[in-house]
Amino acid sequence: MIHSMTAYARREVKGEWGTGVWEIRSVNQRYLETFIRAPEQFRAMEPVVRERLRKHLQRGKVEVYLKFTANPAHVGELSINETLAEQLIKSAKWVQQQSQGDINPVDILRWPGVMEAQEVDLDTVNSELLAGFDELVEDFKAARASEGENLETMITTRLDAILEQVAIVEGHMPEVNKWQREKLTTKLEELKAEIDENRLEQELIYLAQKQDVAEELDRLKSHVKETNKILKKGGACGRRLDFMMQEFNRESNTLASKSINTEITNAAVELKVLIEQMREQIQNIE
Repeated sequence: MIHSMTAYARREVKGEWGTGVWEIRSVNQRYLETFIRAPEQFRAMEPVVRERLRKHLQRGKVEVYLKFTANPAHVGELSINETLAEQLIKSAKWVQQQSQGDINPVDILRWPGVMEAQEVDLDTVNSELLAGFDELVEDFKAARASEGENLETMITTRLDAILEQVAIVEGHMPEVNKWQREKLTTKLEELKAEIDENRLEQELIYLAQKQDVAEELDRLKSHVKETNKILKKGGACGRRLDFMMQEFNRESNTLASKSINTEITNAAVELKVLIEQMREQIQNIE
């Protein structure tokens, strides 16, 4: 099975600590390039996330986003630094005596270090978020596989169309050879030259060799067979398929340069269109 480099997946992870939302998307890229965006408290997870992506993906520009919303009810018990609070109250009373003002208890509690909340166990949160990330990666791979299946269908359809164009060219070759013989004979008659049958055959053989496209047609059929084989094998085959498109182009260019028949020229043009359509989609294959 082949995989597309273009895909998107989203997964929500919930726990007593709150809610985490993972998103992952990718587009085509020559190599694997990962970008991770996460809240500051989860920065330590980035190397782990990046390594897990490398185990499953080989190519593509991959962007991962983590949004986190803490559960207010899960905040740890509050504790008061009584010693610090007493010192602040004593100091505040002195200020009150000097300024004839009132002491606001809330202001005392707001002083840094007076009240503290127990920190949430980040190890537990990280573990659950990473478990959700693993499920997200599986969803993401399934999305890439689904898109890859569509690409494979499109490519195999174009490969079948290439074989149809090859058959069209092969069907016109006897007509082309006959036309060449008649054209050469007519020119010799117009020149009122004595026709040397041996020389005529030599000229026809020379023209036939010059215009012969059998080798190009055989190679095109061979390339179709090899491309189908690559698709069937699957895996990360985008680069190899791209190379095959170069080979297809080479043969279609040669075929077009040798064409002396409208039907063959049209077939060569159609081949170029089909090859370009495949090449554009292959850029998205891993």
